[in-house]
Order: sequence, then C-alpha cells, then structure tokens
Amino acid sequence: MNENTAAPSGDLAIRVVAMPADTNPAGDIFGGWLISQMDIAASTTAALRARGRCATVAIDRVVFHRPVSVGDEVSIYTSIIKVGRTSMTIAVEAWRRVRHTSEIQKVTEGHFVFVALDANGRPRSVLDS
Repeated sequence: MNENTAAPSGDLAIRVVAMPADTNPAGDIFGGWLISQMDIAASTTAALRARGRCATVAIDRVVFHRPVSVGDEVSIYTSIIKVGRTSMTIAVEAWRRVRHTSEIQKVTEGHFVFVALDANGRPRSVLDS
C-alpha cells in the first residue's frame, strides 16, 4: 500500500492543530510536542481499558517519518496490542492533514506501555477492570 492510499490504524483518540509555539528552531513542530500528544492519546485509551488511573512506563520504537508544519491538523490513533496482568502496550500513530487540503500522511508511530494503578499508586490488575 503506498503512502497516498494508506489509512490510519486504530481508533481516533485526539485531534489538534499544530501551533507556532510548538516549533523547533528549524520551524517544524518539535518532536517532543508530538510525543506528548501521542502520550495523552495513549493514556486516554489505557485509562478507558483499565477503568482507572494508569501511568506511562515506557515508550518504545518511536519513528518519525516526516515533519509536521504549523497549521497542520494532527490526528492520533491508538490500538491496544497487548494486555498483561498489570500493563498494556498501545500502538500509536500520528497523522497530519496538510492545512487547506484533504491530504493525510503518517508522521510518527510508536508503542507506549502503561501500568494500571490502584488508589495508592501501586500496580493493579488490568484484568480485574
């Protein structure tokens, strides 16, 4: 499947417009900002699955495919790919829609690992959710 016919995988978790305050010195959107948006999206998916508080414990295999520009609409899709006793691994894809067009492109992808937490901040079973 070529890039022009590719489609996002997973469920839409968040959508946001990249703003000038989020740029790096080169004028592209800062990669750290994009990862933080991906983490927010993944945390929403984890909390929903665990029915409660979760914490990010690892971010793995993040790949930046192309830059994001100011004004691009960034849509982040998530899918749970593994559930352990206390943890979940969530695949996250970030896609950009070039401003004033319908063209979409995958810009970043990675795996985010979360642990479900009890009221005392200790790991708890996801399976009991």
